[in-house]
Amino acid sequence: MKNAFWAYWLILLGIVIVVIMLLVQNLTTSSTQDYYLIKEITEASMIDAVDYSYYRTYGEIRINKEKFYESFLRRFSENAALNTTYTVSFYGVYEAPPKASVEIKSKSNTFNVVGDSTTFDMVERIDSIIEGNTLDN
Repeated sequence: MKNAFWAYWLILLGIVIVVIMLLVQNLTTSSTQDYYLIKEITEASMIDAVDYSYYRTYGEIRINKEKFYESFLRRFSENAALNTTYTVSFYGVYEAPPKASVEIKSKSNTFNVVGDSTTFDMVERIDSIIEGNTLDN
């Protein structure tokens, strides 16, 4: 009977440790994770926004600004953390040649550690340009 109680305590301790790890993971994100998230979303959104009819007609790559904004915000909202407040800013979005500059400011929730109030605020910026072959008429 004595050994059974030890097994119960070990299982309970394991569950508590897993819950604590999940809570800490939700409170903190790393700058590298945010950077690669923004990089991949910006690249995918620019490819989604390419105006193929303009490319076929004139041989130049061009994006649609509104489609880029819509695609970026949709993709970002699907992947953003729920416990963080984000501010998304777009700078220098040009249709031709296709270029986009995106800035994400994140403000996470405040939590107390031994009476010390701590927050993690990050700013990530990325500039993206689409290059490609042009059609010779």
